[in-house]
Amino acid sequence: MGDMGENGVSSMLKEVQELAEKFKVEEDEQYISPYAHLEKAQVLQEARIFHDGNAVRENPRKCCTVIAQLLHLQNTGQYLSGTEATEVFFGVTKLFMSDDASLRRMVYLFIKDVAETCNPDDVIIVTSCLTKDMTCDVDLYRGNALRVLVRIVDAAMLGAIERYVKQAVVDSSGQVSSSALVSATHLFMKSPECAALVKRWISETTEATQSSNEMVQFHAMQLLYQIKSNDRLGVSKLVTQYSQRNTLRSPLALVLLVRYTTKLLHDEVADGRHSGSYQEATSPVIKSGYAFLEASLRHKSELVVYEAARALCNLPAAEPQDLNPAISVLQLFLSSPKPAVRFASIRTLAAVANTHPRVVSKCNEDLEGLIGDSNRSIATLAITTLLKTGSENSIDRLLKQISAFLTEIADEYKITVVRSLQKLCLTYPAKHRVLVGFLSNFLREEGGFDFKRSIVNSIISLIRAVPESTESSLLHLCEFIEDCEFTMLSTRILNLLGELGPTTSAPARYIRFIYNRVILENSAVRAAAVSALARFAAACPSLRTSIMTLLKRSLVDEDDETRDRAALAVSILEDAIEKFPYVAPAEDLEGGEIPPDNPAEDDTAAFVVLESLPMSFDKLERSMKVYMAAPDAMNNPEPIVLTSLPVVEDGPSTAATTTETDDLDIAATVSMEETVKEVVDPAAAVYAIPELAHLGRAFRSSLPVPLTESETEYVVQCIKHVFKQYIVLQFTVQNTIEDQRLDNVTVLVDDSDSEIFSASGEIACAGIKYGETKSCFTVLERNTEMPLSPSSFTCELRFTVCMVDPASGEELGDSFEEEYPVEDLEISTSDFMAKVAVPDFKKAWDTVGNDNEVLNKFALQFKKMEDAVAAVLDFLGMQPCDGTGVVKPGGKPHMLHLSGVFVTGQQVLARAQIAMQGENGGVVLKIAVRSDDAEVSQLVSDCIR
Repeated sequence: MGDMGENGVSSMLKEVQELAEKFKVEEDEQYISPYAHLEKAQVLQEARIFHDGNAVRENPRKCCTVIAQLLHLQNTGQYLSGTEATEVFFGVTKLFMSDDASLRRMVYLFIKDVAETCNPDDVIIVTSCLTKDMTCDVDLYRGNALRVLVRIVDAAMLGAIERYVKQAVVDSSGQVSSSALVSATHLFMKSPECAALVKRWISETTEATQSSNEMVQFHAMQLLYQIKSNDRLGVSKLVTQYSQRNTLRSPLALVLLVRYTTKLLHDEVADGRHSGSYQEATSPVIKSGYAFLEASLRHKSELVVYEAARALCNLPAAEPQDLNPAISVLQLFLSSPKPAVRFASIRTLAAVANTHPRVVSKCNEDLEGLIGDSNRSIATLAITTLLKTGSENSIDRLLKQISAFLTEIADEYKITVVRSLQKLCLTYPAKHRVLVGFLSNFLREEGGFDFKRSIVNSIISLIRAVPESTESSLLHLCEFIEDCEFTMLSTRILNLLGELGPTTSAPARYIRFIYNRVILENSAVRAAAVSALARFAAACPSLRTSIMTLLKRSLVDEDDETRDRAALAVSILEDAIEKFPYVAPAEDLEGGEIPPDNPAEDDTAAFVVLESLPMSFDKLERSMKVYMAAPDAMNNPEPIVLTSLPVVEDGPSTAATTTETDDLDIAATVSMEETVKEVVDPAAAVYAIPELAHLGRAFRSSLPVPLTESETEYVVQCIKHVFKQYIVLQFTVQNTIEDQRLDNVTVLVDDSDSEIFSASGEIACAGIKYGETKSCFTVLERNTEMPLSPSSFTCELRFTVCMVDPASGEELGDSFEEEYPVEDLEISTSDFMAKVAVPDFKKAWDTVGNDNEVLNKFALQFKKMEDAVAAVLDFLGMQPCDGTGVVKPGGKPHMLHLSGVFVTGQQVLARAQIAMQGENGGVVLKIAVRSDDAEVSQLVSDCIR
């Protein structure tokens, strides 16, 4: 038997080789498709053969060719018109008289393809033929006829053939049963009516899972889950039942079961039903689910084993002991002869190494053996994983292996390695000299822009994270720009030198590198170099005279930008040198007695060149637009200064956050084009009302707060416009009743329980037709002598209902008054806080000082760190800075840096530490609030509730 098997395989290979030789195309020959020059008219003419019964029976191959040509026309954009499609379709229906299997399959393909473009009434004609095929004795016809029928039937017709489909689901033929199950899956997604019918087939589907055919089991399990997907208890029973019965023999069906089990475990953890180790779980669902995944690691199919290992590695908040069984299996897969298995296992290990590097470190010996793998993706993943799991002592050895490897791979793989090197340096800061030196060596090697940019970005991020690496890193970057062909990188490095160079121990050493760029580079780089020199001169008075000589040479530069920057710098520095002449320290002074080389406190050069604007140019533009939109703003005789501009809030936090990307994402970084959206002032509706012009300019406007459900007859939302002494409540009202028009619409705000706010005016809205949304306003006056505190107001929508004809809009009868209660409206202290970020939180925090600091500690009832952070941001209404609005994984206490501007104009800063409180749940919040007013600091601190 073994010899017969070997002979059969060898003969099959011989036949394949002969076919390959037969259809081999020489390199100088160009392959031309037989369908390349088809003309629709000619194909339609040939399609008339379908009406000739004798030709159909005698030459079915000709009919197959014509159908193939018709399908080619359809799929290349040469669509048939309605009349042409109907004529051809009727011709194709006559092909059912032929018993040729190939022709029948082509007929099925054609009907499926044109079912959506042809007249539905014409398509129904073939239903009887397909139903006949569905009940015949040929399995090939039965399965294909089922697949075609589900494309053309609706819920009403499905009821007529339901009995046949249910019988096919449990058919003894695997081909027919799989076809029925796949058809049922498509029907389930087709419409709710069809889905309701499919749900009645659950017993037949369950029976199909016991089939001996592996594909039938796979499709039955898929359909069974689809039917129960909206029933969580049903899914739980499904997973428990099949994971304990051990009746599934199909590897694909078991893969599905592993995935369904994993999703169930994720949902259990998301609902807070588990914490700690999965091996010690008390929840029966989690306990049985984890046990099934662990048992699947011992399955004979590699497909099931890998899926179970990947599922275990992706469990949320898994502890090292939970991952050990999966890591052991993946370690064995690393030595598999199959590249796909090695690739899949190392990809999963690379992902685990991001959170549990020690668990993966036991695979390091196997990973090192894959560095020389012929598959570059596997080799790259091996190196990046080793960089995450390696110890500090193994770094030098790894770098030697990488240096030889990097010269042989493409840039996209190099970028992935560079990112891993950056993370390694952050893990072991003491090795920064070795790692930065290694990266800088490759800056001088051949490489594209994306590769060089990734190295520069990594070095700059290391400078920010490891200040000890600043001087050595800057020198490496200086050497790089001596021979850099990329203008963007040169200008970025020059700006970095201007920012950090003056703060180093020997600033003068960088001047030569910068001035070389003024002499040798293009206009954009020369302009950046001039600005960098100006920053050195402004920050280091001892260098001003020599830098002035260099800057004056740029006054005759041919580029306008470079010349203007040089002229401005020279003018400012000449004035500063005259007012604050530099006096060199005596030569006999000791090192500790030499005064620092810093500019004087009122040095104009330092202020103009070094101090940044209090807001970005984008925010300055938005602030100017808001200023001009206010009533009578342009008639104001007062000069416009930065302090008089309105506060402009920041949007959702866009601070750079480090996201863990998949190590396979080796594509080059593509620069995204920013879409500039026109910012609409939300207070423009208030400014458009003359009666409210005396209120002046709004301080801020809140997001719309829904006061009704979106499905109710009248949809009401409220926008709170905050002024210094008033709050204007803008109620947007939408009418969803077709035969009504709403007149004289107002919202009554009950202020009887509030000592801080009192209603002082209303502006009604008239004529809200069906589908329209209009606004009415209520003005609340604030008692500024009372401290702010959360206030709740009962609101009621009042209007006059006028019955109208939905078609013409004419009034049909008398109008009547109506009252419609809506949800209570809450005004909190956070409504008076504008979300305004500061560019340097630490500097701003130190500048404000702790004279008016308020410290507090709170216990909050939250089960997740993310929920607690979101709640604190909502309570305070402030903007997170330095990317602290995103919680980093790891379970450590999270520090929030928050900034905002209070309605009285004071800048408010807050630092909040949020820590989970053991196994019992709950969160401990420690917060410090600083501002120029102690009362404001206390008000902000009291927002936590």
